Amino acid sequence: MDLQAVKELAQLLEEKGLTSIEVEQDGQRICLKKEAVAPAPIASVAASIPAAAPVSAVSAAPESSGVVNFNDVTEVKSPMVGTVYVAPSPGADPFVQVGDKVKKGQVLCVIEAMKLMNEFTAPQSGEIVDICVEDGQLVEYGQCLFKIF
Repeated sequence: MDLQAVKELAQLLEEKGLTSIEVEQDGQRICLKKEAVAPAPIASVAASIPAAAPVSAVSAAPESSGVVNFNDVTEVKSPMVGTVYVAPSPGADPFVQVGDKVKKGQVLCVIEAMKLMNEFTAPQSGEIVDICVEDGQLVEYGQCLFKIF
């Protein structure tokens, strides 16, 4: 993937108002994520409006190392179609959060399919670097739910 293609992806990210975009082509994968910009106080908004929000080519990295080797990040994908719940009950704390260390077999979420609640567990030990779904969201087979480093 050449520099022009990366620039076009960044432009598409801005034009469509997306927060992230991931593309894989010819065995190369690139992930662009827009960093959240903290709101400025009302009085200084006009003086501090940036020309464009910064775009980062690195997703959330574990704070311990500062760098994520994307070859070591595992995308945990949905094994079924259903509704995902990231907490054991409404209003309860989620099973896991970004930055949590998980062990193989630890519950990450529950997927409701055909009125059955199916616990979905971590396939390996590691650190949660991204949660790709929201509570109550409909997920498809093969959709990325979590990323573990």
